[in-house]
Amino acid sequence: MNEASQLTEFGKIFIYLIMGVFFVLFTFFLGWLVALKKPNPEKLSSYECGEEPTGSSWIQFNSRFYVIALIFLLFDVEIVFIFPWATVFGQESLIAADPRWGWLSLTEMFIFIGILLIGLLYVWKKGDLSWIKPEPFMPSSPAKIPYSIYQEFNNKTYQIKKFSSNKEVLEAEKETEIMSPAAPKPAFIPKFKRSSA
Repeated sequence: MNEASQLTEFGKIFIYLIMGVFFVLFTFFLGWLVALKKPNPEKLSSYECGEEPTGSSWIQFNSRFYVIALIFLLFDVEIVFIFPWATVFGQESLIAADPRWGWLSLTEMFIFIGILLIGLLYVWKKGDLSWIKPEPFMPSSPAKIPYSIYQEFNNKTYQIKKFSSNKEVLEAEKETEIMSPAAPKPAFIPKFKRSSA
């Protein structure tokens, strides 16, 4: 007797999702139930690779470490794909069935490793693998304005009005502004001309 299933395919997927969420929540609950609850300063301190954290965490990090770590992970994960290929390529029964299979898989792996090497050369040429920080340099422009004028403009200080939530003080300031002429605002807009080459 063939009985029709009462569940559709979507119903089976829905039950699978519900069971997955249930198992995750049950695991969290079991960990909370079994775990010892004896907090102390040592347990509550942040853990950083077995080292005792010192100082503030609000410091600037050189992002080069993270770039190198990401590049390592990228190449590491891609290298993992070579192991299944080597397993299949090493089966003599496949190569004996059709000799072209061996040449096809060998060519495919040379292309894969070639793409990896091109990516590695690109990253190396870009300088992302070097640990030494490059020397900072001052950018130059073909403008005729001397650098000292820019510095003089940037070093000027301007008077900033004090903030007050008192209405009487604000109205008094408005009256004095109306009576006294307004100081001109800085209107410096640098313009760069293209050099005709």
